[in-house]
Amino acid sequence: MKDPRDYINEGKMSRLQVTVVFLTVLLNAIDGLDVLSISFAAPVIAKEWGTTRAALGIVMSMELVGMIVGSFFLGGMADKVGRRPTLLGCLAISAAGMALATTSVNAIQLSIWRVIVGIGIGGILASLNAVVAEFSSAKRRGMCISLMVIGYPLGGTFGGMIAANLLGIYSWRSVFYLGAALTGILIPALYIFMPESVHWLTKKQPAGALAKVNAALSRMKFPKVDALPSVVDGPQAKKSLKQLITSPLAGTIILLTASYFLHMTTYYFIIKWSPKIVADMGFAPSLAGQVLVWASMGGAVGGALFGWLTTKIELRKLTVVIMVLTAVFVGVFGRATADLSQIKLLAAMACFFGNAGISGLYSILAVSFPTHVRATGTGFVIGTGRGGAVLSPILAGFLFQAGAGLPTVAIVMGLGSLLGGVALIFLKLRRVD
Repeated sequence: MKDPRDYINEGKMSRLQVTVVFLTVLLNAIDGLDVLSISFAAPVIAKEWGTTRAALGIVMSMELVGMIVGSFFLGGMADKVGRRPTLLGCLAISAAGMALATTSVNAIQLSIWRVIVGIGIGGILASLNAVVAEFSSAKRRGMCISLMVIGYPLGGTFGGMIAANLLGIYSWRSVFYLGAALTGILIPALYIFMPESVHWLTKKQPAGALAKVNAALSRMKFPKVDALPSVVDGPQAKKSLKQLITSPLAGTIILLTASYFLHMTTYYFIIKWSPKIVADMGFAPSLAGQVLVWASMGGAVGGALFGWLTTKIELRKLTVVIMVLTAVFVGVFGRATADLSQIKLLAAMACFFGNAGISGLYSILAVSFPTHVRATGTGFVIGTGRGGAVLSPILAGFLFQAGAGLPTVAIVMGLGSLLGGVALIFLKLRRVD
């Protein structure tokens, strides 16, 4: 009896599979725009409300707090109820939060709505990795994951170009209107073009699983199956998060979480603070936003190049080297002068390696957890690791507030990627289904 998952793993990728991967790129792009929207708007918000750097750092971290919650709870939901309904629900949450952010009149209100946005994004990110891994062939899986990851900086790039123009004409609220509209558009697109994962249906076998599997296989131009494989690991398939972190995967989870946490601390320093740093040098907010666009472009190129390099160099070793280079270029960014061209280039290089490192971590996550706990395990690593993204703007804000100069702050923040690379050195990569 043919396992339906073998068709996907071993066969040529169909138009539907390519479409689903493309949708994950768009989803990640929208997430990139949603998360970075506060960075684009920060200089204008700070001026309008008279917000201090320390307080602004807290506001910029709020959607990241929500992302931790979403990754923990909604990532596990994707393993229980399916990838498709979880993604649809998370998109609705994120769109609502973006729309409601436009009603804010102070930092507290804005922080609340940014938490809501983050909850939706966290659930999406935990589910996306599983979706790409389960819809792509084994041969193309690494490349597909890298393509998905570069959606984030692409969203920042094109969203930033639009945001810069909007901020030159309208208020900062226009950036959030844009994010809400684009997020909402993806809900019907996902509903129409993405079926439930065959891997998830085969592993969980809910009511009507065979019919749903065959419907999905037909849309992918694969033969139908007469029956589904027996679920031989019943109790294991119901593993809770508590059981997961005390299983043989515990060491993998700890090292990946530490690496992701530390790398996010470094990466989000550039993502969250570069517009404000540039604005404080005397440049207009629209020009400050351009630096983030360049950073996002660098991240997109880095993620794409990483996908190609995975076919040439062992995944873990490649990721370690890239994370060390991230630390180096963040430190160099800290020594930038008030030359906009130089700042753009250094921000782009820092995010080139920074996002390539994220691609590496996501690729490692995709092969580190079996299907029945893939979204749960990924959600735990991303959720806990996002604590680094939360810490990053707050820590940098308090360092600036305490009188530390940009060179010092950049060196401190760059240590995260360096230590994250060290954590990966001790990881034993075990490829699973």
